Amino acid sequence: MGHIRGVILDVDGTLIDSNDAQARSWLEAMAQYGHFVPYEKLRWSIGEGGDQLMPRLIGLSAQSSEGKKISVRRKAVFNQLYLPTLQPFPETRALVQRMRESGLKVAIGSSAPEEELMAELRIASVEDLVDVIVSASDVAHSKPNPSIVDVALKRMELPPDEVVMIGDTPYDIEAAAKAHIGTIAMRTGGWTDKELARAIAIYNDPADLLAHYATSPLAS
Repeated sequence: MGHIRGVILDVDGTLIDSNDAQARSWLEAMAQYGHFVPYEKLRWSIGEGGDQLMPRLIGLSAQSSEGKKISVRRKAVFNQLYLPTLQPFPETRALVQRMRESGLKVAIGSSAPEEELMAELRIASVEDLVDVIVSASDVAHSKPNPSIVDVALKRMELPPDEVVMIGDTPYDIEAAAKAHIGTIAMRTGGWTDKELARAIAIYNDPADLLAHYATSPLAS
């Protein structure tokens, strides 16, 4: 890596504690259409978008008639039952403020649809601190495909070696690696250090990264 001038932030499981809520929303929506997937399989698929997890888990294209109905139902369940209950991880806003104060460009790169992502950024209280927002609505393929990261890099107008990704899943790490950037991983998504081993650094949560900011890759 070169001198870091920008950061791409994941949101679900990284800035806000939402991975369980996302999994339960998919579980309920799929079950309504006769697809019964074990919770654990869904839980560890969060970080991918519907275009990735539906074909893999239930053999259904997200663009099929039924796939679209499941997506609509998932969105309704998430917005009505779970979104109002979500909370940011400790020091989330303070961490993003520190990035801005350090002169970093801040981008959001999420597999969530745009409308949902904007609501989550309000929950995290960082919507006024970001320079670039890229959601699943901006690309044909979600993580671990690198499209979201590629678009964020283009909009940031920075080379890959001057940008780092921050995420909580192996899907973030894989997408970033395909775009030739490193990832700082958070343990907030529930993945083990072994599963996050391709990250350039691992922290417990935003508060932990903020506390060690001066010695983190962000300060390089």
